[in-house]
Amino acid sequence: MTKIRLDETYSEDVDEGANGIDASDADDRRCSGRAAVTVRIDYATVDEIFSEFTRDINAGGLFIETEKLHQPGTEVSMQFHLPGSPEVLHTIGRVVRVSSGGVGGPTGMGVEFDELTADDRVKIDRIVRGLRVEGAP
Repeated sequence: MTKIRLDETYSEDVDEGANGIDASDADDRRCSGRAAVTVRIDYATVDEIFSEFTRDINAGGLFIETEKLHQPGTEVSMQFHLPGSPEVLHTIGRVVRVSSGGVGGPTGMGVEFDELTADDRVKIDRIVRGLRVEGAP
């Protein structure tokens, strides 16, 4: 795990990730689709700053792959840069679930966006849909 300043941002290449729960159950609960994309997430809790990755993002939230798990309900301030977009998105979210990485899935936590603007939700959704189309057989 790498601690960094929150004003540093990165973007990485495409890959699909699991979230430690049955994929069909997760898909049933999601309001919007997810795409195969790896993004660096810089996030902070009240007393610490982290930089990790997500391979699971949509307009409602994301899954942060990390060994440093926080309790559900923990507020996190996040920023990230999506592929194909020049801007850095800043938002507040809260941990809604944690995964210890069973059955080959990654260890990490699911974070739901609490303070993402409607415009940013549309941007994320558009990028996710575009990546899903590109990745279609």
